[in-house]
Amino acid sequence: MLAVKAGDERAFETLVERHQFRVVGTIAKMLGGESDAEDIAQQVFLRVWNSAPRYNPSAKFTTWLLTITRNLVFNEMRRRQRARLVPLDPGDAVHPPPGHVDSSARSPSEEIVEVELQVALTKAIAALPEAQRLAVVLRRFENMPYEDIAKVLKTSVPSVKSLLFRARTDLRERLKNHLAG
Repeated sequence: MLAVKAGDERAFETLVERHQFRVVGTIAKMLGGESDAEDIAQQVFLRVWNSAPRYNPSAKFTTWLLTITRNLVFNEMRRRQRARLVPLDPGDAVHPPPGHVDSSARSPSEEIVEVELQVALTKAIAALPEAQRLAVVLRRFENMPYEDIAKVLKTSVPSVKSLLFRARTDLRERLKNHLAG
């Protein structure tokens, strides 16, 4: 990032290549689908480029990057609430592409149960409040330590732990019918 700060376009290309999947994946998990994830990710990297002259390496780059991602995702979520848009079916991302052959030995009924659980989990995560949802996504899917999540959310580590506890409790309650069987 220091090379990007100095105006090195090649370093910026490398940075985008290295972090684009993490950013797109985080956005898709937060919004419940990939429909706008790439567009918002592009905005994230435009902000990174435009903010490069002011970049201060006081924290890990990924923490700074995911803070920018968080801000843009929260803005998009608020915009959607104001526009009253209904998100696409979160189960769309779970289904394999046509013609896909799964070499696992699961029966069709086991496969259906797995798909139903994944759809229910995606919906349950999408129903969490913004901060809880981002904490879950960063911890579960990005394997971020509590300290980095606290920096992204601009809060304390105990607050992150509390957010995750409440989110897990809520998810357990929402998924109890799927987990019981």
